[in-house]
Amino acid sequence: MAQKYVTRQEDYSKWYNELVYRADLAEHSDVRGCMVIKPYGYAIWEKMRDILDAKFKETGHSNAYFPLFIPKSYLSKEASHVDGFAKECAVVTHYRLKNAEDGSGVIVDPAAKLEEELIVRPTSETIIWNSYKNWIQSYRDLPILINQWANVVRWEMRTRLFLRTAEFLWQEGHTAHATKEEAIKEAELMLDVYSDFAENYMAMPVLKGRKTESERFAGADDTLCIEAMMQDGKALQAGTSHFLGQNFAKAFEVKFADKEGKLEYVWATSWGVSTRLMGALIMTHSDDEGLVLPPALAPIQVVAVPIHRTDEELAAISEKFDQLSKALKARGISFKYDSDDNKRPGWKFAEYEAKGVPLRLAMGPRDLENGKVEVARRDTKTKEVIDFDGVESYIVTMLDEIQKNLLQKAMDFRASNMKKVDTYQDFKEQIDNGGFFLAHWDGTKETESKIKEETQATIRCMLLDQELETGVCMVTGKPSAQRVVFAKAY
Repeated sequence: MAQKYVTRQEDYSKWYNELVYRADLAEHSDVRGCMVIKPYGYAIWEKMRDILDAKFKETGHSNAYFPLFIPKSYLSKEASHVDGFAKECAVVTHYRLKNAEDGSGVIVDPAAKLEEELIVRPTSETIIWNSYKNWIQSYRDLPILINQWANVVRWEMRTRLFLRTAEFLWQEGHTAHATKEEAIKEAELMLDVYSDFAENYMAMPVLKGRKTESERFAGADDTLCIEAMMQDGKALQAGTSHFLGQNFAKAFEVKFADKEGKLEYVWATSWGVSTRLMGALIMTHSDDEGLVLPPALAPIQVVAVPIHRTDEELAAISEKFDQLSKALKARGISFKYDSDDNKRPGWKFAEYEAKGVPLRLAMGPRDLENGKVEVARRDTKTKEVIDFDGVESYIVTMLDEIQKNLLQKAMDFRASNMKKVDTYQDFKEQIDNGGFFLAHWDGTKETESKIKEETQATIRCMLLDQELETGVCMVTGKPSAQRVVFAKAY
C-alpha cells in the first residue's frame, strides 16, 4: 500500500520536511542542527554553484579560500559586526583530547587551552580584511574581486533542512575598491547577478530591494536583497549584497595610496547566497506529489523507462533510447535510461515524479511497433504520445517551455498575493493569510519593532524599482515617502 503523505494544505511545514526526505535530498545528522546533503540534493546544489561560479568569473571575480577559524580578537575590531553574530558563534577553546584516567573515553585536555579562542567562521569579513591589509598598498592593487565557496557555522537553535541549519554551504564575495561609487556599483551588480540567476535558472521571481537599518547586515552601511514568495505566502530572503563602506578598512587599517600619493581607506562590499536556495527552489515549485524542478537545475532533465515482457523487446527499446541518449548528450541535455529489472515501471514513475524530473519517456511493445513514445511533463502532469523520430526536437522545445511555464506560474502566484493596505487594522486582519503587503511606514525603528512584535511580520525590503508614492504610515499616521514590503518570513 502506497505511503500517504501530508499535503501542502494540511500542514505546509510537514509537507516540506517529508518532501526533502521523499526526494532523497537531505537528512538530519546526529550532530544537532546539522544536515547530510545526499547525492541527489548535492547534484542540484552543484548545478547552482557551477552556474553562479561562471557568472562571478564573467564579471571579473576570482575564487580563493580563507581559514575556517577566526581569532576572537578579529571579531572585536568591528563593533556592530560582532554584535550581529555574537549569539551564533561556535568557539574553539582547546586543541587536544586525552584518554580519561578511568577509561571512560576521551576528554578535553585542560592543559591544551588556547591562548586566544578561535571562532568557527560565521562569515569571513574579518579574516579576509586582515589579509587585504597585506595585499593593498596602492591604487594599482585595486580593485580586489574575490569569491569564496565555503561552509559556515551559525549556532541556530531551531533548524530546518536547507532553510536554517547550524552549518551550511555558501559563497561569499569580498571586494575592495578605490572609490565609494565603484563599491556601490559592485554591490548593485552582484544583486543583479543573483536576480538573474533566481529568475532565469530557478524560475523564481524575486523583488529587488534595500533592507531597513534594523534588518541590515551587521557592519554594513547598506544591504540590498532579493526576496521571493513561497507557496504558503511567506517571504524568503534568497540573497544579499552589502555595501560595507570603509568600516572594515578602518577596523583593520587597510589604506592605499591614491594617484596623488595620498593615503585613503579602501571601500568594500560583501555578498552571498547559500544552500537556503535549495529550500527556496523546493517551496516555489513543488506539489503534493513531490519535487518539481526547473530544467535548468535538474540533475536529470529526461528519464526514459522501458516497458517490456521479453528480453527481445527490452533490447529493441534499449537500442532506441541509446540513440536518443547520444543525440541529447550532444545537445547538453542530461538523460537517464532506467532499465533496472528490480523495480516495476509504476514504481519508477512515482520515484521520478517525487524527484521532480522534468520529462519522463516511456516505451512499450506497442509503442515500439508503431514508432511512438509517451512523454509525460512533470510541471503540468500531462502526457502525450508522439512519433519517436521527432522526440529529440520535441524534448528541446518542451524543456524550454517547462522552464518558462514554472516562472510564469510563480509570477502569477506572487501577483495574486501582493496587496496594498492602508490601515493597520486591515494589515493585522490579513497578514496571517500570507502574501506581500505594500504599506506605508514612517521610517522609525520604533514603528518597525511594534509591527514585528504585534504581527510577527517584518519589512522585507524597500523596493529599488518602485515609483515613490507618498502617504501616511498605517500605524502612526506620520508622513511616509514610499510603500515598503511587509511579510512573514522564513
